Amino acid sequence: MKKQHLPSKVCKVCGRPFSWRKKWKSIWEEVQYCSKRCRSNRSKIKIEI
Repeated sequence: MKKQHLPSKVCKVCGRPFSWRKKWKSIWEEVQYCSKRCRSNRSKIKIEI
């Protein structure tokens, strides 16, 4: 599968898009953050109106 065809999501903390990774194969629906850094900063989630 080519990179351009991989599913992607937007990180809830930084708002950047990130792509599917093989290590997330079985839990893709649960993934919300693009990195460990964003996961640890989840209390600082930007509230959008």
